[in-house]
Amino acid sequence: MISPGLVSVTFRALSPAEIVGLVQRAGLRGIEWGGDVHVPHGDLARAREVHALTQQAGLSVAAYGSYYRAAKSEADGLSFGRVLDTAVELGAPLIRVWAGPVASAAATPDVRAQVAADLRRIAELAAAARVGVSLEFHNGTLTDTADSTVQLLTAVDHPNLRTYWQPPLALDTDQNLHDLRRLLPWLTHVHVYHWRSVTPIERLALETGAERWRYFLDLAETAPGDRYAMLEFVEDDAPANFLRDAATLKSWLRPGAAA
Repeated sequence: MISPGLVSVTFRALSPAEIVGLVQRAGLRGIEWGGDVHVPHGDLARAREVHALTQQAGLSVAAYGSYYRAAKSEADGLSFGRVLDTAVELGAPLIRVWAGPVASAAATPDVRAQVAADLRRIAELAAAARVGVSLEFHNGTLTDTADSTVQLLTAVDHPNLRTYWQPPLALDTDQNLHDLRRLLPWLTHVHVYHWRSVTPIERLALETGAERWRYFLDLAETAPGDRYAMLEFVEDDAPANFLRDAATLKSWLRPGAAA
């Protein structure tokens, strides 16, 4: 089943309590808490506080959005051990990470090998703590295309490493469906948004993307296991528009998915 949720970085200016209140009001089920503002890496007291706040509201921690970059963050001073400790205190079943420091087209074989080795290492560390690791499907990393993502997952070859998916704006609906279908065996969560452009940023009401998103969500439903479809960023960063998009998202999911 796909359940509706929110990525907390959608509202970086709001407190965790305000975000929990919005998610409750919207009737969503889970929150991916970000490691940059709401649950900073290594702040275990904040992680415990946000975990309790989420649970008391009858919501689930869907994941920890860590911003850890494989083969880069350790050298920059962010250890995966600190990320993992924070995720455990947060009660996160999954840590979202980024697949390296460069886009796939710019990655040398050595870079790909370094990223794969670090992902294998952190997947093993997280498995010992019973926490999953999932790649963000994102430009500027080795998961910027489905082909590169499959190549990386195959190279790492660890059962505790999987991937998110989100639709690149440059691809049409059929291309996105082709890519999503390739990633289904490894699919965890889906980041949901509807934008016209990134430069300049032009975000639209989710309902205007109904035709493509209904296809995407129907296909994601065929993947093994349960997952969240989580709203990430909304038109004008406005809470009212989030509530509107949350109602839209819930209307697309199967009965029983919403709170």
